[in-house]
Formats: sequence, C-alpha cells, structure tokens
Amino acid sequence: MGLKLVKYDKAPESGYLEYINEWEVSGEVIVPMASSRKDANFQELLTRWATDETNEVYKKGFVPSTLYFLVHKKKVLGAIHFRHELNDDLLCRGGHIGYGIRSSERGNGYATKMLTMLLDLVREKGYKKILITCDERNIASAKTIENASGIFCDKTEIEGEITLRYWINLDS
Repeated sequence: MGLKLVKYDKAPESGYLEYINEWEVSGEVIVPMASSRKDANFQELLTRWATDETNEVYKKGFVPSTLYFLVHKKKVLGAIHFRHELNDDLLCRGGHIGYGIRSSERGNGYATKMLTMLLDLVREKGYKKILITCDERNIASAKTIENASGIFCDKTEIEGEITLRYWINLDS
C-alpha cells in the first residue's frame, strides 16, 4: 500500500499544503486542530509543532504532544495528534489522540490504518493504556476506534455535547 506515518518534520511541504488547502476549502472544522496552519508558513508550523512537544505548552494550558501525518508517496492523506498525557479536559473529551482524514480520501480505511500505526508507535514508547474519544454523532470515528480494539467506557456531556470515551489497552 505504501502508506507511511511520519512525524511532522518529515512531512512533505507540498503534500501538507495540498492537504490543508482541501480542509480549508471544505469549511469543515480541521481535525486534528493541531494540523491547521493558522496563517503560518510551513517553517513557522514546524517550529510550532516542535514547541508542542515541549513543556512550554503547559503555560497555555495544553500538554506536550506530537503531530504525525499519514503519507502515500508525497500526498498527505490525514493527520493524527498524540497527546503525551491527559489533563482534566482531555480526560473528559479529547483523550490522547485526535485524528482526521481529508475529505477526498475518506472511506478508504485510512483512519483505521493511521490509528493502528500510531498505537504501534506509542506501544513501543512504553504506553500501556490510551484514551480516545469521539463525538456521539461521529459513527465513522467510533467504528475506527472499535476496529483498533477500543473498549467503550462511558459517555460524558459538556455544554450539551456528548462524547464517547474508549480505552485501548496496549499490553496485549
């Protein structure tokens, strides 16, 4: 299949720009939000994403995280954001992982493949248990999580939004 999960600093700039342009033109909320460009050029994004991996982000109320892209040849198909730890907000909604596939590539199993690849990577880093969540209405995401051995835990409701919470055990 030729799919690779690459850390942000190995993503092809042209592939990223094509990917993010598709998201922006669609008008959809960019998922994961960490992959959005927010009027920054690619070099500025690389710097921001590198900072996101450090303790500097605690000052903004975030946790250290790493952004990865699913790439085929030089085309960026999707992005997945791994949060190294959970704070109170991420424990209720957000979890360790947020991911999204560009609209033109959905329905091809890429989300499941990308999530599985990331879980293999974080298992190698010593993580034993990962929390992953999705909006109650996002049936495709719930199926992706379940396909990756996610075990439904419960639902949380914050400001009328219902979030499904799943745990994935990485010990097995």
